[in-house]
Amino acid sequence: MKKNKRTRRFSAGKLLVYIFLSIASILSLFPFYWMFVMATRPSSAFNSIPPTITPGNMLVENFNKVLNSIDFFGSMWNSFVICIIVTVVVLFISSLAGYAFAKFSFRGKNVLFIAILLTMIIPPQLGLIPQYFLISNAGLLDTLPGVMVLFFLNPLGIFLMRQYISKSVPDELMEAAKLDGCSNFRIYRSIVVPIILPAFATLGIIVFTAVWGEFLWQFTVLRDPENYTIQVALAQLSNTRDVDFGMIMSGVFWATVPLLVVFLFFNKLFISSITEGSVK
Repeated sequence: MKKNKRTRRFSAGKLLVYIFLSIASILSLFPFYWMFVMATRPSSAFNSIPPTITPGNMLVENFNKVLNSIDFFGSMWNSFVICIIVTVVVLFISSLAGYAFAKFSFRGKNVLFIAILLTMIIPPQLGLIPQYFLISNAGLLDTLPGVMVLFFLNPLGIFLMRQYISKSVPDELMEAAKLDGCSNFRIYRSIVVPIILPAFATLGIIVFTAVWGEFLWQFTVLRDPENYTIQVALAQLSNTRDVDFGMIMSGVFWATVPLLVVFLFFNKLFISSITEGSVK
């Protein structure tokens, strides 16, 4: 009887959790669904009362308007190039820095680490003007490298890597590698990197999505339409007197689809990396 009561309580508890998670998932996905609905409707449906929640038949028509207004695929390519390069560089720099802060002792380590973390509380808008002058003096204005270079140093990435490496990489394993004659970089390449693959996947998702959705710096630096990222290009759709919300939502929807695909891909990599890392 006691076992049956415990089973019923446990089942009821799991049922409540599933119900809560289902509701939370629906609420999280609804903005994407509403964006899709607006992408299939005319502009007048944006302010309709009651709101329109069923898809229409203008998805292709609205997307054709986007293609006629901006270089959509060229801007998407620029965004992919920027996000991929920034993500790879951030993973490399952050993992090296995290490895140094986690496993090496040197003068001023804690002070330097705290100073890096303090930069996270500074609003990015405060550094916009000096950063603009630095990029301009370096001759990188209105170029993709000028957009990318400011994102290479990621304090959050260094913090995550430092915490993960300090807990996941055994000191005994590193000492054994040093006795075998391995250099510090070879230890990083052959031992640390395979262990921290889950952290790579997690940080990769964070960096890619953050850079993809960044607008202010890209809008400030880029002037040539050939160098526009997708965020800057989509902003040009609202520069007319008569704003076509259906066209804008269509552009936003198709610009979000690749991001969701990348997120799902890295999410699977994250799960498989946890299993692979635990086996190793």
